[in-house]
This record gives sequence, C-alpha cells and structure tokens, in this order.
Amino acid sequence: MGFDDSKHDNDILKSQSQLLVDLKGEPGKNCGGFCKFCYFKKVDNSNPTPFGCKNCTFNIGCDYCTYSVREINGDFIPLPLAIQQIQNALFFQKYDKVNITSGGDVSFYPNLEELCKYIGNMGLKIHLGYTSGKGFNSIETAKNLVDYGVDEVTFSVFSTNPKLRKEWLYDKNAEESLKCLKYFCENCDVHCAIILVPGINDGEELRKTINDLIEWGAHAVILMRFANKTEQGLILENAPIVEGIETHNIEEFKEIVKKTFEEFGDKIRITGTPLYDPLTNAPFALSYEERLLKKLRNKIKSEATIITGNISYPFLKNIFKDTPINVVKVNKDISDLITAKDLKTVDLNELKDTVFIPPMAFVHDRIAEEILNRDGKDRMILRGIDKLSVDGEVSGILTKEEVLEFEKNAFEELIEKINFFGKPI
Repeated sequence: MGFDDSKHDNDILKSQSQLLVDLKGEPGKNCGGFCKFCYFKKVDNSNPTPFGCKNCTFNIGCDYCTYSVREINGDFIPLPLAIQQIQNALFFQKYDKVNITSGGDVSFYPNLEELCKYIGNMGLKIHLGYTSGKGFNSIETAKNLVDYGVDEVTFSVFSTNPKLRKEWLYDKNAEESLKCLKYFCENCDVHCAIILVPGINDGEELRKTINDLIEWGAHAVILMRFANKTEQGLILENAPIVEGIETHNIEEFKEIVKKTFEEFGDKIRITGTPLYDPLTNAPFALSYEERLLKKLRNKIKSEATIITGNISYPFLKNIFKDTPINVVKVNKDISDLITAKDLKTVDLNELKDTVFIPPMAFVHDRIAEEILNRDGKDRMILRGIDKLSVDGEVSGILTKEEVLEFEKNAFEELIEKINFFGKPI
C-alpha cells in the first residue's frame, strides 16, 4: 500500500475488547530513521497540500487528508498522557487488551517499559502494534515486556538476515533486534510482516526467513508488495522511493504468495497484501462462489457505474457480470488511493447516470462531481460503502466463512444503495 491504513482496518474488524492507544510519533523521526523502502521517505511535509476526502465538509482539506495521510502526528506523547488515554477509556468501557500503536515505531518510545508495566498492573494484556524492533537494544527489553503482559506483537521483519536488516532497515542492532523477535515468537502471538523487494529479500532469502520464523514459533506472516510507483500507491509525490527497483506486478506478487503458501501454509499462516489470502480467497472471495453471486445479481434492480482500481477491477467485473452495473478502472492499484488526477483519466462515455467512487478515495465530493460531469451531464456522484472486502492484514485473523459472510453483507448493502440511487431498469 501507499501508506499504512491498519488503524482503519482495526476499527472495522479487530476485537472490540482491544483498546487502541496511539503514541503519535512520525516516520523518519520517531523510528530510528527511515527504512530504505519506507513509503514516507522523500515526502516533503513543509507545506502539505490537502487531497480532499469524504471527511471534508465545505472546504477541501481536513486533518485526515492533509496530515494523517502523511503521518504528521508530532512527537511521541509523554507517558502521563498515554496513561490518561487508558484511564479515560476504561472509565466508559471494559477491555481485555491494550493495542499500543504509533505513527513512528513503538520500540523507540522512551517509556515503553514503564507504560507496559502500568498496563500489566491493571490486569490487561498488551499488543505491540507494528514495530520493526530497531529500538530494542537488548533481549532484556523483550523479556521485561513479556513479563509486563505483552502477549501479541506485530513485527516488521523484512529478513532474518542481519546484514539485510542493517542495509535496508538501517538497523544498527540487527542481531539484538532479531534475538528479541525470536524471544517474542517463543513467548507471544507474533504476526510478522515482510515487505518484498525484488532481488533483495525474495526467493531463497524469503524461504530462509520464513523457515527461521517457523522454527522460532511465529504465528503468521503477511507478505507486503513494495510500492515504488505512483500507480502502486505512492500518492505523496515521492516516487520512486528506491531508484532502479522494478517491483513485482500484481500477478507476480500473487504467485509469490501462492507458492509461499503451498510450501509453508501447513506450518504458518501465510497471507499477502494488497492481495491475496490463499486460505480464504480474499480479497473478493465472493467472486469464486457462483451460487452466492447468482443470488446477489438477482437483487439488482437499477443501473450504475462503479469506478475502481487495478486490483479490484477484475473481481468486481466478474461479480457484476451480466448485470446493469458496469465497472470502470483507473490506473491506480489500490482503489482507496484514487485521487482527483485519476478521475480525470476516466472516459465519461462509459459512465451511467449514477456513479459510485471508492468511499476512501482522496478527492473532495464537489471536485469529483465537477470532474465526472465536465461534459455537461448531471450525473449523481456517490461514494460506495466503506469495505467490500478485506486484504491479508485482516483476513489472516478470519476464517473463509467469516470472509464470505462479511463480503455478502457488504455487497448486499452496496446493491441496496445502487437500487435506491440508480436508474431503475
């Protein structure tokens, strides 16, 4: 992806018994420095220009599409403020676990051990959200964190080869951070993320890394495609991140996920993002279920156009095959990262009177209407529903039946919206 939207996914599908505590912090500043492949590297934040989004009101620009998309969060919050967040939340609701997250890297939070000790003393378990481990200088830190109640860790591994971590993560203490990872794997539920850079940590390096993770006791691995071009998700005008790297295309990446699952899937959970999950067929597992598709198609009573991206396009085209709903794509892999520039490339002749754009698209509603009606027609431009499917970051904690149920409900909601706003057939 072009940026980490895991907090949004957590809001939708993570257990409601987890309290999310955001320590703030920013990429490059509160993480020990940019990793070589970091999506936020080379971004100019001196004068951020808002994209516009569904959260904007009358004016173009809000905190989300101006600052959050760039992870402009300010420095880490002080320990008393983090504790106050927890106290305030617990006053209104009961939680079983605290998910500690950050726009930087939680392993660099200077009071992490004190915070975890405080949480543990309250009888709550702890999830360390998305850390590279670069801030762990000693295995004693990992031992203390586990003693204080950490029982779940999301760890950005890249490779278990310390030389590669030093070169690509700029991990000065690669051997120690890997020792901490191993200890977490042995004592916690560890979800490992591996951003795949062609010719660097794929192939045999990937096989060795996954073998190590299996031996250590990791619970799951998600393979993440490295984005190096605007159409792959780099919407902050910072492409390419690494010169001379030709990243895996969609089908190549899917094949890597498939082969990795076939080799290791009986020992460890394997998923991929932005696609796919071989165990559940997400995203868009519905596209493989003709019986369910027939029932959905029979509910369609109006016509409309859906604008989407490269990855969703073939799935949506199949799902709405032989219906009055046509699907149009732009050259952006991730639908939620479509911008006004992408909408300007759409052939208006392909659009019907009612047009749905991705709900999270980075474009103001008024601008989207202007762009898609610039031929003088008066089309109704609407946003779809928030999530039609899930990618490997979420499907990895779900069963195939749960994914299908989620998608069935989501598409039924979308079809209801189309039937209400679309032109009846």
